[in-house]
Amino acid sequence: MSSTEIILRFIGAIIVGYLLGSTPTGVVVSRIFGGTDPRKVGSGKTGATNIMRSLGPGPAAIVVVVDLLKGVAAVLLARFVFVGGAAPAGYSAQTWSTLRDSAEAAAAMAAVLGHNYSIYLRFKGGRGVLTATGAMTTMSPITTIFAAFAGIPSVFLTRYVSLGSVMGSLMSIVAEIYLTITHVDSVPHCVFIVVAASLVIVSHKDNIERLRAGNERKLGEKAQPITQPK
Repeated sequence: MSSTEIILRFIGAIIVGYLLGSTPTGVVVSRIFGGTDPRKVGSGKTGATNIMRSLGPGPAAIVVVVDLLKGVAAVLLARFVFVGGAAPAGYSAQTWSTLRDSAEAAAAMAAVLGHNYSIYLRFKGGRGVLTATGAMTTMSPITTIFAAFAGIPSVFLTRYVSLGSVMGSLMSIVAEIYLTITHVDSVPHCVFIVVAASLVIVSHKDNIERLRAGNERKLGEKAQPITQPK
């Protein structure tokens, strides 16, 4: 396999990853169930939390599953279709493993960016939590377990989904760096998880401000129409 072919495969994985991530699950589900466009209520985001507030747990569960699968699919397509599993002639197993992990990380990052800045929604979207989690789970399930231990209890104890997302993201950064230093996971995977988790945290800036002010929306609260553009 030539260097040109590898580059083209990388580009293909990134493009498909972005298009997968761009799939506006929340908007589609909202239309199917006859709800208000999620961009016009609550946080204005298209993710599962806003769908939960506007349509209820059933439609939100669909969004959760599909948005997770977007991240999973981006990684698996890069792993088995665009790059492939076994090292071709002329490449050591270690070199090919690094190339494969790099393609997975690039496709996963493209999927997260597609979810947050969907080409179908004029580059608007969600916060990337579920799509990043799906990709991270496919790359490093151990990291996801650590993130879940930090994020899920935070949601149950406080009913703040945003707090759970931030705590889970912080823990995923710490856990993945440790796993990479101890050679359990690879550098490309670590770069993706650190960057994606940081992006998730930054995207929750407004939530963090409301948490500090004591007026953040809790799980179960109904979404209110947006009166001013966001």
